[in-house]
Amino acid sequence: MIDEKKYKKIEEGDILFFKSFLEENQVDTSDFGITTYSSDATEKLSFPPAVIVFPRTSEEVSKIVRYCNENKIPITPRAGGTGLVGGALSIYKGVLLSVKNLNKIINIDVDNFQATVESGVINYDLQQELAKNNLFYPPDPSSWQSSFIGGNIATNAGGTKAVKYGVTSAYVMNLEVVLPNGEIIWTGFNTLKNSTGINLTQLFVGSEGTLGIITKAVLKVQTKPKEEVSVLIPFHSVADCAKAVSEIFHHNLNPCVLELMERNALEQTIKHTNENNIPLNDKTQAHLLVMFDGENQEELMISVEKLMLVLDKYSTDEVFFADNDTDKNRIWNLRRRVAEVVKVNGYTIEEDTVVPRAKLPELIHFAHQLAKKYSFDVVCYGHAGDGNLHVRINHPKYKNSYNEPEVKNILVELFTYIKSIGGTISGEHGIGLIQKEFLPIVFSEENLRLQNVIKESIDRNNIMNPGKSYLV
Repeated sequence: MIDEKKYKKIEEGDILFFKSFLEENQVDTSDFGITTYSSDATEKLSFPPAVIVFPRTSEEVSKIVRYCNENKIPITPRAGGTGLVGGALSIYKGVLLSVKNLNKIINIDVDNFQATVESGVINYDLQQELAKNNLFYPPDPSSWQSSFIGGNIATNAGGTKAVKYGVTSAYVMNLEVVLPNGEIIWTGFNTLKNSTGINLTQLFVGSEGTLGIITKAVLKVQTKPKEEVSVLIPFHSVADCAKAVSEIFHHNLNPCVLELMERNALEQTIKHTNENNIPLNDKTQAHLLVMFDGENQEELMISVEKLMLVLDKYSTDEVFFADNDTDKNRIWNLRRRVAEVVKVNGYTIEEDTVVPRAKLPELIHFAHQLAKKYSFDVVCYGHAGDGNLHVRINHPKYKNSYNEPEVKNILVELFTYIKSIGGTISGEHGIGLIQKEFLPIVFSEENLRLQNVIKESIDRNNIMNPGKSYLV
Protein backbone atom coordinates (compact mmCIF):
# COMPACT_ATOMS: atom_id res chain seq x y z
CA MET A 1 0.00 0.00 0.00
CA ILE A 2 1.13 3.58 -0.69
CA ASP A 3 1.56 5.56 2.53
CA GLU A 4 0.68 9.16 1.69
CA LYS A 5 0.96 10.31 5.33
CA LYS A 6 4.74 10.50 5.13
CA TYR A 7 4.48 13.69 3.04
CA LYS A 8 2.78 17.06 3.45
CA LYS A 9 -0.59 17.27 1.75
CA ILE A 10 -0.90 20.05 -0.85
CA GLU A 11 -2.98 22.94 0.48
CA GLU A 12 -4.33 26.17 -1.00
CA GLY A 13 -1.32 28.08 0.33
CA ASP A 14 1.02 25.86 -1.67
CA ILE A 15 -0.97 26.48 -4.85
CA LEU A 16 -0.86 30.22 -4.19
CA PHE A 17 2.92 30.06 -3.80
CA PHE A 18 3.32 28.43 -7.22
CA LYS A 19 0.96 30.99 -8.75
CA SER A 20 3.01 33.82 -7.25
CA PHE A 21 5.75 33.34 -9.87
CA LEU A 22 4.15 31.10 -12.51
CA GLU A 23 1.52 32.25 -15.00
CA GLU A 24 -2.04 30.98 -14.78
CA ASN A 25 -1.58 28.36 -17.51
CA GLN A 26 1.49 27.00 -15.74
CA VAL A 27 -0.45 25.73 -12.71
CA ASP A 28 -3.24 23.22 -13.26
CA THR A 29 -5.60 21.77 -10.66
CA SER A 30 -8.53 21.18 -13.01
CA ASP A 31 -10.29 17.82 -13.10
CA PHE A 32 -9.29 17.43 -16.75
CA GLY A 33 -5.64 18.16 -16.04
CA ILE A 34 -5.48 15.89 -13.00
CA THR A 35 -7.10 13.05 -14.95
CA THR A 36 -4.83 13.56 -17.97
CA TYR A 37 -1.66 13.48 -15.87
CA SER A 38 -2.72 10.66 -13.55
CA SER A 39 -1.46 8.01 -15.94
CA ASP A 40 1.25 7.39 -18.49
CA ALA A 41 1.72 4.54 -21.00
CA THR A 42 2.06 1.97 -18.19
CA GLU A 43 -0.57 -0.74 -18.15
CA LYS A 44 -3.89 0.56 -16.77
CA LEU A 45 -2.75 2.45 -13.68
CA SER A 46 -3.90 5.82 -12.37
CA PHE A 47 -2.39 7.97 -9.59
CA PRO A 48 -3.74 11.55 -9.67
CA PRO A 49 -1.36 14.33 -8.59
CA ALA A 50 -2.62 17.20 -6.44
CA VAL A 51 -1.31 19.84 -8.86
CA ILE A 52 0.55 19.97 -12.17
CA VAL A 53 3.12 22.69 -12.80
CA PHE A 54 4.66 23.62 -16.16
CA PRO A 55 7.84 25.66 -15.57
CA ARG A 56 9.47 27.41 -18.53
CA THR A 57 12.95 27.97 -17.11
CA SER A 58 15.48 26.20 -14.94
CA GLU A 59 15.05 28.99 -12.39
CA GLU A 60 11.32 28.28 -12.14
CA VAL A 61 12.08 24.58 -11.67
CA SER A 62 14.52 25.53 -8.92
CA LYS A 63 11.92 27.62 -7.05
CA ILE A 64 9.39 24.81 -7.20
CA VAL A 65 11.84 22.15 -6.05
CA ARG A 66 13.31 24.27 -3.26
CA TYR A 67 9.84 25.00 -1.88
CA CYS A 68 8.83 21.35 -2.05
CA ASN A 69 12.02 20.27 -0.32
CA GLU A 70 11.54 22.75 2.50
CA ASN A 71 7.93 21.62 2.97
CA LYS A 72 8.45 17.88 2.31
CA ILE A 73 6.13 17.81 -0.69
CA PRO A 74 6.79 14.96 -3.15
CA ILE A 75 7.63 15.83 -6.76
CA THR A 76 7.07 13.57 -9.75
CA PRO A 77 9.01 14.75 -12.82
CA ARG A 78 7.29 14.02 -16.11
CA ALA A 79 8.59 14.16 -19.66
CA GLY A 80 6.52 12.87 -22.59
CA GLY A 81 4.49 10.38 -20.55
CA THR A 82 5.48 7.50 -22.85
CA GLY A 83 7.11 5.42 -20.09
CA LEU A 84 6.09 1.81 -19.52
CA VAL A 85 7.11 1.22 -15.90
CA GLY A 86 5.17 3.91 -14.03
CA GLY A 87 8.11 6.27 -13.65
CA ALA A 88 5.91 9.35 -14.17
CA LEU A 89 3.06 8.34 -11.85
CA SER A 90 2.39 10.53 -8.80
CA ILE A 91 1.96 7.70 -6.33
CA TYR A 92 2.18 10.11 -3.36
CA LYS A 93 0.01 12.78 -5.03
CA GLY A 94 1.98 16.01 -4.46
CA VAL A 95 3.38 18.00 -7.38
CA LEU A 96 3.69 16.63 -10.88
CA LEU A 97 6.32 18.74 -12.65
CA SER A 98 6.05 18.59 -16.45
CA VAL A 99 9.04 19.70 -18.52
CA LYS A 100 7.01 20.14 -21.71
CA ASN A 101 7.58 23.92 -21.73
CA LEU A 102 11.35 23.44 -21.53
CA ASN A 103 11.34 22.74 -25.24
CA LYS A 104 14.04 24.86 -26.84
CA ILE A 105 16.81 23.58 -29.07
CA ILE A 106 19.37 26.03 -27.75
CA ASN A 107 22.26 25.41 -30.10
CA ILE A 108 23.52 23.01 -32.74
CA ASP A 109 27.30 23.24 -32.84
CA VAL A 110 28.11 21.82 -36.26
CA ASP A 111 31.87 22.21 -35.85
CA ASN A 112 32.00 20.26 -32.58
CA PHE A 113 29.15 17.84 -33.37
CA GLN A 114 27.13 18.85 -30.31
CA ALA A 115 23.55 19.86 -29.66
CA THR A 116 22.43 21.72 -26.55
CA VAL A 117 18.74 21.23 -25.81
CA GLU A 118 16.22 21.66 -23.03
CA SER A 119 14.77 18.49 -21.56
CA GLY A 120 11.29 18.95 -23.06
CA VAL A 121 12.50 18.78 -26.66
CA ILE A 122 10.86 15.89 -28.54
CA ASN A 123 13.34 13.37 -29.92
CA TYR A 124 11.82 13.57 -33.43
CA ASP A 125 11.96 17.39 -33.48
CA LEU A 126 15.66 17.28 -32.63
CA GLN A 127 16.24 14.76 -35.42
CA GLN A 128 14.46 17.00 -37.93
CA GLU A 129 16.53 20.02 -36.94
CA LEU A 130 19.79 18.07 -37.05
CA ALA A 131 18.97 16.73 -40.51
CA LYS A 132 19.10 20.30 -41.86
CA ASN A 133 22.83 20.16 -41.08
CA ASN A 134 23.33 16.59 -42.31
CA LEU A 135 23.58 15.39 -38.70
CA PHE A 136 21.65 12.90 -36.59
CA TYR A 137 21.24 11.77 -32.99
CA PRO A 138 21.32 7.94 -32.96
CA PRO A 139 19.07 7.02 -29.97
CA ASP A 140 15.61 6.51 -31.49
CA PRO A 141 13.13 4.81 -29.14
CA SER A 142 9.87 3.60 -30.68
CA SER A 143 8.16 6.58 -29.04
CA TRP A 144 10.56 9.05 -30.71
CA GLN A 145 7.75 11.13 -32.18
CA SER A 146 6.40 11.96 -28.71
CA SER A 147 9.06 11.13 -26.10
CA PHE A 148 11.20 13.94 -24.70
CA ILE A 149 14.98 14.04 -24.60
CA GLY A 150 14.83 14.49 -20.81
CA GLY A 151 12.80 11.31 -20.43
CA ASN A 152 15.12 9.46 -22.81
CA ILE A 153 18.06 10.46 -20.62
CA ALA A 154 16.26 9.67 -17.37
CA THR A 155 15.61 6.10 -18.54
CA ASN A 156 18.78 5.69 -20.63
CA ALA A 157 16.57 4.91 -23.62
CA GLY A 158 17.83 2.73 -26.43
CA GLY A 159 16.02 2.22 -29.69
CA THR A 160 16.34 0.32 -32.92
CA LYS A 161 19.80 1.64 -33.83
CA ALA A 162 21.41 0.90 -30.46
CA VAL A 163 22.98 -2.28 -31.83
CA LYS A 164 25.42 -0.19 -33.89
CA TYR A 165 25.41 3.20 -32.25
CA GLY A 166 24.74 2.52 -28.57
CA VAL A 167 22.14 3.84 -26.13
CA THR A 168 21.50 7.33 -24.78
CA SER A 169 24.31 7.26 -22.21
CA ALA A 170 26.88 7.15 -25.03
CA TYR A 171 25.69 10.56 -26.28
CA VAL A 172 25.22 12.58 -23.10
CA MET A 173 28.20 14.87 -22.51
CA ASN A 174 26.88 17.26 -19.90
CA LEU A 175 23.64 17.95 -18.02
CA GLU A 176 22.08 20.88 -16.26
CA VAL A 177 20.26 19.44 -13.26
CA VAL A 178 18.11 20.95 -10.52
CA LEU A 179 19.00 19.10 -7.32
CA PRO A 180 16.43 18.26 -4.62
CA ASN A 181 17.56 21.28 -2.57
CA GLY A 182 16.88 23.60 -5.53
CA GLU A 183 20.50 24.16 -6.49
CA ILE A 184 21.24 24.22 -10.23
CA ILE A 185 24.44 22.49 -11.36
CA TRP A 186 26.15 21.36 -14.54
CA THR A 187 27.33 17.80 -14.06
CA GLY A 188 30.37 17.82 -16.36
CA PHE A 189 31.99 19.48 -19.35
CA ASN A 190 31.29 19.86 -23.07
CA THR A 191 34.37 17.87 -24.03
CA LEU A 192 34.85 14.49 -25.65
CA LYS A 193 37.12 13.34 -22.84
CA ASN A 194 36.75 14.05 -19.14
CA SER A 195 38.61 12.41 -16.28
CA THR A 196 37.90 15.17 -13.78
CA GLY A 197 36.41 13.67 -10.66
CA ILE A 198 33.41 11.34 -10.30
CA ASN A 199 31.28 11.18 -13.42
CA LEU A 200 28.11 12.86 -12.17
CA THR A 201 26.71 13.08 -15.70
CA GLN A 202 26.39 9.33 -16.01
CA LEU A 203 25.04 9.11 -12.45
CA PHE A 204 21.98 11.09 -13.56
CA VAL A 205 21.56 9.17 -16.83
CA GLY A 206 19.06 6.41 -16.08
CA SER A 207 18.21 7.75 -12.60
CA GLU A 208 14.52 8.23 -13.55
CA GLY A 209 14.08 11.58 -11.82
CA THR A 210 14.97 10.17 -8.39
CA LEU A 211 18.09 12.31 -7.93
CA GLY A 212 17.06 15.58 -9.54
CA ILE A 213 15.38 17.14 -12.56
CA ILE A 214 17.26 17.35 -15.84
CA THR A 215 16.63 20.74 -17.45
CA LYS A 216 19.28 20.91 -20.20
CA ALA A 217 21.54 18.46 -21.99
CA VAL A 218 24.60 18.68 -24.20
CA LEU A 219 24.49 15.76 -26.63
CA LYS A 220 26.96 14.27 -29.07
CA VAL A 221 25.65 14.01 -32.62
CA GLN A 222 27.01 12.40 -35.77
CA THR A 223 27.11 12.87 -39.50
CA LYS A 224 23.98 11.37 -41.01
CA PRO A 225 24.70 8.33 -43.22
CA LYS A 226 23.88 9.01 -46.86
CA GLU A 227 22.30 5.67 -47.68
CA GLU A 228 20.20 3.02 -45.95
CA VAL A 229 18.74 -0.30 -47.01
CA SER A 230 16.26 -2.41 -45.02
CA VAL A 231 15.64 -6.13 -45.40
CA LEU A 232 12.73 -8.06 -43.90
CA ILE A 233 13.50 -11.77 -43.58
CA PRO A 234 10.73 -14.31 -42.86
CA PHE A 235 11.87 -17.43 -40.94
CA HIS A 236 10.02 -20.74 -40.64
CA SER A 237 11.30 -21.12 -37.07
CA VAL A 238 11.44 -18.60 -34.22
CA ALA A 239 14.48 -20.42 -32.83
CA ASP A 240 16.32 -20.13 -36.16
CA CYS A 241 15.41 -16.46 -36.36
CA ALA A 242 16.97 -15.89 -32.94
CA LYS A 243 20.03 -18.04 -33.71
CA ALA A 244 20.71 -16.11 -36.90
CA VAL A 245 21.25 -12.95 -34.89
CA SER A 246 24.60 -14.04 -33.44
CA GLU A 247 25.69 -15.64 -36.70
CA ILE A 248 25.25 -12.34 -38.53
CA PHE A 249 27.91 -10.79 -36.31
CA HIS A 250 30.22 -13.78 -36.70
CA HIS A 251 30.32 -12.95 -40.41
CA ASN A 252 31.72 -9.48 -39.71
CA LEU A 253 28.49 -7.70 -40.58
CA ASN A 254 27.63 -4.47 -38.80
CA PRO A 255 23.90 -3.72 -39.15
CA CYS A 256 22.58 -0.53 -37.63
CA VAL A 257 19.26 -2.28 -36.94
CA LEU A 258 18.52 -5.91 -36.13
CA GLU A 259 14.94 -6.37 -34.93
CA LEU A 260 13.03 -9.59 -34.24
CA MET A 261 9.26 -9.85 -34.51
CA GLU A 262 7.33 -13.04 -33.87
CA ARG A 263 4.63 -13.88 -36.39
CA ASN A 264 1.85 -12.96 -33.97
CA ALA A 265 3.24 -9.43 -33.52
CA LEU A 266 3.63 -8.74 -37.23
CA GLU A 267 0.35 -10.41 -38.12
CA GLN A 268 -1.59 -8.20 -35.70
CA THR A 269 0.15 -5.06 -36.93
CA ILE A 270 -0.39 -5.88 -40.62
CA LYS A 271 -4.09 -6.40 -39.96
CA HIS A 272 -4.40 -3.22 -37.88
CA THR A 273 -2.64 -1.05 -40.48
CA ASN A 274 -4.29 -2.68 -43.52
CA GLU A 275 -0.85 -3.37 -44.94
CA ASN A 276 -1.13 -5.85 -47.81
CA ASN A 277 2.29 -5.70 -49.45
CA ILE A 278 4.33 -7.46 -46.77
CA PRO A 279 4.70 -11.22 -47.40
CA LEU A 280 3.38 -13.47 -44.63
CA ASN A 281 2.68 -17.06 -45.62
CA ASP A 282 1.58 -20.01 -43.51
CA LYS A 283 5.11 -21.25 -42.76
CA THR A 284 6.46 -17.94 -41.50
CA GLN A 285 6.91 -17.89 -37.71
CA ALA A 286 9.18 -14.87 -37.17
CA HIS A 287 10.84 -12.01 -38.99
CA LEU A 288 14.19 -10.29 -38.74
CA LEU A 289 14.27 -6.66 -39.81
CA VAL A 290 17.84 -5.77 -40.76
CA MET A 291 19.08 -2.34 -41.80
CA PHE A 292 22.50 -1.33 -43.05
CA ASP A 293 23.61 2.27 -43.41
CA GLY A 294 26.65 3.79 -45.05
CA GLU A 295 28.03 6.21 -47.57
CA ASN A 296 26.99 4.48 -50.81
CA GLN A 297 24.69 1.79 -52.19
CA GLU A 298 27.58 -0.38 -53.39
CA GLU A 299 28.88 -0.71 -49.85
CA LEU A 300 25.43 -1.62 -48.57
CA MET A 301 24.83 -4.20 -51.30
CA ILE A 302 28.03 -6.01 -50.29
CA SER A 303 26.64 -6.28 -46.76
CA VAL A 304 23.28 -7.51 -48.06
CA GLU A 305 25.00 -10.17 -50.18
CA LYS A 306 26.92 -11.40 -47.12
CA LEU A 307 23.67 -11.47 -45.18
CA MET A 308 22.06 -13.65 -47.84
CA LEU A 309 24.93 -16.14 -47.52
CA VAL A 310 24.35 -16.32 -43.77
CA LEU A 311 20.69 -17.10 -44.39
CA ASP A 312 21.41 -20.01 -46.73
CA LYS A 313 21.53 -22.50 -43.83
CA TYR A 314 18.08 -21.49 -42.53
CA SER A 315 14.57 -22.13 -43.79
CA THR A 316 13.26 -18.75 -44.89
CA ASP A 317 10.66 -17.38 -47.26
CA GLU A 318 11.12 -14.69 -49.87
CA VAL A 319 13.09 -11.75 -48.51
CA PHE A 320 11.50 -8.31 -48.78
CA PHE A 321 14.02 -5.61 -49.82
CA ALA A 322 13.32 -1.97 -49.10
CA ASP A 323 15.77 0.32 -50.86
CA ASN A 324 13.35 3.16 -51.60
CA ASP A 325 11.51 5.52 -49.25
CA THR A 326 8.06 4.02 -49.89
CA ASP A 327 9.06 0.47 -48.99
CA LYS A 328 11.26 1.59 -46.09
CA ASN A 329 8.41 3.59 -44.60
CA ARG A 330 6.08 0.62 -45.05
CA ILE A 331 8.38 -1.72 -43.09
CA TRP A 332 9.23 0.81 -40.42
CA ASN A 333 5.63 1.79 -39.86
CA LEU A 334 4.95 -1.84 -38.98
CA ARG A 335 7.90 -2.13 -36.60
CA ARG A 336 7.26 1.13 -34.79
CA ARG A 337 3.56 0.36 -34.33
CA VAL A 338 3.92 -3.18 -32.98
CA ALA A 339 3.82 -2.10 -29.32
CA GLU A 340 0.77 0.11 -29.85
CA VAL A 341 -1.16 -2.56 -31.75
CA VAL A 342 -0.54 -5.50 -29.44
CA LYS A 343 -1.49 -3.35 -26.46
CA VAL A 344 -4.79 -2.45 -28.11
CA ASN A 345 -5.29 -6.17 -28.68
CA GLY A 346 -4.97 -6.95 -24.97
CA TYR A 347 -1.22 -7.52 -24.49
CA THR A 348 -1.03 -4.95 -21.72
CA ILE A 349 1.83 -6.32 -19.60
CA GLU A 350 5.21 -5.59 -21.22
CA GLU A 351 8.57 -6.76 -19.91
CA ASP A 352 11.78 -5.16 -21.12
CA THR A 353 14.09 -8.15 -20.78
CA VAL A 354 17.70 -8.24 -21.93
CA VAL A 355 20.08 -11.20 -22.20
CA PRO A 356 23.37 -11.92 -23.96
CA ARG A 357 22.17 -12.10 -27.55
CA ALA A 358 23.29 -15.71 -28.05
CA LYS A 359 20.75 -16.59 -25.32
CA LEU A 360 17.79 -15.15 -27.23
CA PRO A 361 16.52 -18.54 -28.43
CA GLU A 362 16.46 -19.79 -24.83
CA LEU A 363 14.64 -16.69 -23.59
CA ILE A 364 11.94 -16.92 -26.26
CA HIS A 365 11.47 -20.65 -25.60
CA PHE A 366 11.17 -20.04 -21.86
CA ALA A 367 8.63 -17.23 -22.35
CA HIS A 368 6.41 -19.57 -24.34
CA GLN A 369 6.82 -22.32 -21.77
CA LEU A 370 5.62 -19.91 -19.09
CA ALA A 371 2.65 -18.91 -21.22
CA LYS A 372 1.64 -22.54 -21.62
CA LYS A 373 2.20 -23.30 -17.92
CA TYR A 374 0.11 -20.34 -16.68
CA SER A 375 -2.44 -20.18 -19.53
CA PHE A 376 -1.78 -16.75 -21.01
CA ASP A 377 -0.82 -15.51 -24.49
CA VAL A 378 2.62 -14.08 -25.12
CA VAL A 379 4.25 -12.27 -28.02
CA CYS A 380 7.94 -11.39 -28.31
CA TYR A 381 9.58 -8.65 -30.36
CA GLY A 382 12.38 -6.16 -29.99
CA HIS A 383 16.01 -5.31 -30.40
CA ALA A 384 17.53 -8.71 -31.10
CA GLY A 385 20.88 -7.20 -32.08
CA ASP A 386 21.64 -6.29 -28.47
CA GLY A 387 19.60 -9.02 -26.78
CA ASN A 388 16.83 -6.65 -25.67
CA LEU A 389 13.54 -8.51 -26.13
CA HIS A 390 10.10 -7.17 -25.22
CA VAL A 391 7.95 -9.95 -23.79
CA ARG A 392 4.30 -8.90 -23.96
CA ILE A 393 1.63 -10.75 -21.97
CA ASN A 394 -2.10 -11.02 -22.57
CA HIS A 395 -3.51 -12.60 -19.40
CA PRO A 396 -7.20 -13.62 -19.45
CA LYS A 397 -7.70 -12.46 -15.84
CA TYR A 398 -5.23 -9.60 -15.37
CA LYS A 399 -4.43 -6.54 -17.45
CA ASN A 400 -1.84 -5.20 -14.99
CA SER A 401 1.21 -6.67 -13.33
CA TYR A 402 1.24 -4.13 -10.50
CA ASN A 403 -0.36 -5.46 -7.28
CA GLU A 404 -1.44 -8.71 -8.94
CA PRO A 405 0.12 -11.63 -6.96
CA GLU A 406 -0.47 -14.25 -9.67
CA VAL A 407 1.23 -12.12 -12.31
CA LYS A 408 4.03 -11.32 -9.87
CA ASN A 409 4.71 -15.05 -9.46
CA ILE A 410 4.95 -15.41 -13.24
CA LEU A 411 7.37 -12.50 -13.48
CA VAL A 412 9.51 -13.75 -10.60
CA GLU A 413 9.90 -17.02 -12.49
CA LEU A 414 10.71 -15.18 -15.73
CA PHE A 415 13.20 -12.80 -14.15
CA THR A 416 14.90 -15.51 -12.09
CA TYR A 417 15.47 -17.47 -15.27
CA ILE A 418 16.77 -14.38 -17.07
CA LYS A 419 19.23 -13.71 -14.27
CA SER A 420 20.39 -17.36 -14.44
CA ILE A 421 21.39 -16.95 -18.11
CA GLY A 422 23.25 -13.70 -17.53
CA GLY A 423 20.51 -11.18 -18.24
CA THR A 424 18.60 -8.49 -16.38
CA ILE A 425 15.07 -7.13 -16.11
CA SER A 426 15.31 -3.85 -18.04
CA GLY A 427 17.26 -2.89 -21.12
CA GLU A 428 15.80 0.55 -21.83
CA HIS A 429 12.47 1.14 -20.06
CA GLY A 430 13.87 1.62 -16.57
CA ILE A 431 12.51 0.36 -13.25
CA GLY A 432 9.98 2.98 -12.13
CA LEU A 433 7.15 1.70 -9.95
CA ILE A 434 6.19 -1.68 -11.34
CA GLN A 435 9.65 -3.25 -11.65
CA LYS A 436 10.99 -1.99 -8.32
CA GLU A 437 9.97 -5.04 -6.28
CA PHE A 438 11.97 -7.33 -8.60
CA LEU A 439 15.32 -5.58 -8.07
CA PRO A 440 16.47 -8.08 -5.39
CA ILE A 441 16.37 -10.80 -8.06
CA VAL A 442 19.16 -9.16 -10.06
CA PHE A 443 21.05 -7.14 -7.41
CA SER A 444 22.78 -8.22 -4.22
CA GLU A 445 21.83 -6.63 -0.89
CA GLU A 446 25.07 -4.68 -0.88
CA ASN A 447 24.45 -3.33 -4.37
CA LEU A 448 20.98 -2.12 -3.36
CA ARG A 449 22.37 -0.64 -0.15
CA LEU A 450 24.85 1.44 -2.15
CA GLN A 451 22.11 2.66 -4.49
CA ASN A 452 20.09 3.73 -1.46
CA VAL A 453 23.10 5.51 0.07
CA ILE A 454 23.50 7.54 -3.13
CA LYS A 455 19.80 8.39 -3.22
CA GLU A 456 19.71 9.42 0.45
CA SER A 457 22.85 11.54 0.22
CA ILE A 458 21.46 13.61 -2.68
CA ASP A 459 17.77 13.62 -1.77
CA ARG A 460 17.72 13.72 2.02
CA ASN A 461 13.98 14.31 2.28
CA ASN A 462 13.18 11.75 -0.43
CA ILE A 463 10.97 14.16 -2.37
CA MET A 464 12.26 13.36 -5.88
CA ASN A 465 10.03 10.78 -7.52
CA PRO A 466 9.71 8.82 -4.28
CA GLY A 467 8.83 5.15 -4.42
CA LYS A 468 10.58 4.58 -7.73
CA SER A 469 13.65 2.60 -8.72
CA TYR A 470 15.33 2.29 -5.34
CA LEU A 471 14.11 0.54 -2.21
CA VAL A 472 13.88 3.62 0.04
